[in-house]
This record gives sequence, C-alpha cells and structure tokens, in this order.
Amino acid sequence: MPSIDVVIKLSAEACLSHYEGRVGQVLAYSLDGRRVVFPAEALRRVVTRDGVHGTFRLSFTSEGRFRSIVRLR
Repeated sequence: MPSIDVVIKLSAEACLSHYEGRVGQVLAYSLDGRRVVFPAEALRRVVTRDGVHGTFRLSFTSEGRFRSIVRLR
C-alpha cells in the first residue's frame, strides 16, 4: 500500500469549513515537497479542538484512492 508523509496546519475554523462540506478536498505538502490532495472527510479522524496540526502518514490503495490517515510523532 503506497503512503506519503505530509505536514498539515489547519485552524479549527478551517477544519469547520471542511467538516460542513464547504470544502471537499485538502491540499497539503509532503515532507519532500510534493503536492498531495485528499478528501476532507479524512480530517474527521484526526481533528482536535485546535484544528489539525502535525505530520501525518496518508495511505492509498494501489489505484491511488485514499485509504487512511495516521498522526506521526
């Protein structure tokens, strides 16, 4: 399963836009500088009261569809 590590910095207000469906996708940058787009719905798994901040591993199917998101320490 392919994966990529990204840095996400979203305020609680920005996360609300994603949660309410006003924004359907998230644009983030990988640790090596590539642009990565994934479904905003994925943030529901990692959002906190302060938003989403940190480094995360995104996993995709072999067809390139989003599979999971995990916070890295």
